[in-house]
Amino acid sequence: MKWRPHRVAVVVLDDFATLDLGVPGQVFWAARDSADRHLYEVVTCSPGGAAVRSRAGYSVLPDHDLDVLETAGTVLVPGVHDGPALTDGTVPGPLRDALRAAAGHARVMSICTGAFVLAAAGLLDGRPATTHWRHAACFRSLFPRVRLDPDVLFIDDGDLLTSAGVAAGIDLCLHVIRRDHGSEVANRAARRCVVAPWRDGGQAQFVERPLPDPAETTTARTRAWMLEHLDEPLDLAGLAAHARMSVRTFTRRFREETGLSPARWLTGQRVEHARHLLESTDLPVDQVARRAGFGTAVSLRQHLHAAVGLAPLAYRRAFKTPLWPARPSSPRTGTESGPAARAPAAARSLTAAGRAGAASG
Repeated sequence: MKWRPHRVAVVVLDDFATLDLGVPGQVFWAARDSADRHLYEVVTCSPGGAAVRSRAGYSVLPDHDLDVLETAGTVLVPGVHDGPALTDGTVPGPLRDALRAAAGHARVMSICTGAFVLAAAGLLDGRPATTHWRHAACFRSLFPRVRLDPDVLFIDDGDLLTSAGVAAGIDLCLHVIRRDHGSEVANRAARRCVVAPWRDGGQAQFVERPLPDPAETTTARTRAWMLEHLDEPLDLAGLAAHARMSVRTFTRRFREETGLSPARWLTGQRVEHARHLLESTDLPVDQVARRAGFGTAVSLRQHLHAAVGLAPLAYRRAFKTPLWPARPSSPRTGTESGPAARAPAAARSLTAAGRAGAASG
């Protein structure tokens, strides 16, 4: 079978967010198989193939017009700073029609205010979605039929995926790589891009708030220590003592910095570690449970099922890194052929709320 990477078509519009446009080309470019072949091909298009301007003092001239969406397995819309989608909730007819047609055969994604474009095209009605927290009120007023959740970094609703502002687009692209090809490929892409494979919590940690008392220290050192001791009993009093804070102060500062309680964050890290062990080792489930800090296979099963809808053995069958050169999905149909193709629907449609709870993608 002839090698053919999965085609990602990026739709760039006037007043595009500059970093949003660069993210997919960089992150998907970094995803390689064991033979160092690119797993994704990223192409950029605009209505009519015309030049589009940014607010950073330059324009870009895409290589394609919207016809390229017909051959894409994934369509991604970066954020915009202005335009009819943000002002009155509409998009031009040709763009609306092209996006609706693409949604019939490809998964569709957005970064930041790109969600306004998808919503204006009618793709998000009745679906969960997110966007930058600063635009949440405007989004709700324009698109009341969308189930907006402005507290999360991204939402994966299967064939429609949306993310919060700027860096959350990186989170979403890495999540898609992981969904398509497993954690090892996604982690390698993250290392190549020098970013974290995932971030904890949601947008709440980035919402403007009064500066904390400078006398209070960060919980970062204790969080790093927790990651090194996931297999040990960790109680709130002990963690607060490690951070040299009272329990009350530690809990408040932890939530401010991560958007999660210490217990929820810890559970998420343990689930993530268990997922990695299930994907990358042949350890028995009870040993995975102990190494991840759950103690018993029953506890691991409960937490993993809550996070991804799968029991440990089912998860391993679906996502364990195979000894194969990954075959990405068909650019024409978007049919998955990597680990995600073997996973039940419950595992392929994780929401960002679930991700925040599991601290994973």
